Amino acid sequence: MAATKSIMLELGSKAPAFELIDTNQELRSLADLAGDEGTLVMFICNHCPYVKHLNSKFVELANEYQKKGINWIAISSNDVENYPQDSPELMKKLAEEEGFPFPYLYDENQEVAKAYKAACTPDLFLFDKSLKLYYRGQFDSSRPGNDIPVTGNDLEKAMQNLLESKPAPEPQIPSIGCNIKWKPGNEPAYFQK
Repeated sequence: MAATKSIMLELGSKAPAFELIDTNQELRSLADLAGDEGTLVMFICNHCPYVKHLNSKFVELANEYQKKGINWIAISSNDVENYPQDSPELMKKLAEEEGFPFPYLYDENQEVAKAYKAACTPDLFLFDKSLKLYYRGQFDSSRPGNDIPVTGNDLEKAMQNLLESKPAPEPQIPSIGCNIKWKPGNEPAYFQK
């Protein structure tokens, strides 16, 4: 499992708009899904061990913070031809098994991942109520096999600060995970193997 770091899109960047199909085959847009207090856009996938390591805590924190007005949106952009375990059918199954309280969208042409400069799974982008980037970085310091408990404390501090109209936490540490599985010939300029 090759570790790839997030690119760290510039703070204050406007969230790129999108329309993607969810696991129920419904078209969902950023405009429809954005939260009143903030919006977390996270790039994940089914098979990545870094994501699997965090899924239950994702669910716990999403349930807590969506009630406070920060909506969560999960997106999978992986090439399903070469990684069939990330197919929309299996995305639906995973979302049901894990009890995702947030929509899980499929970025088939990978254009949304490119617009966000997403590089790894998980790659997290927290936007304020104006959809300006407030936090991007790691969920916490836990990784598969490092024996650090999964807390979500880095993201939770950012969400809490956002709700309290405080400055974004510093430093913001890049997320680390499996690289997004780009379709052959579709790798963005920022992709590094």
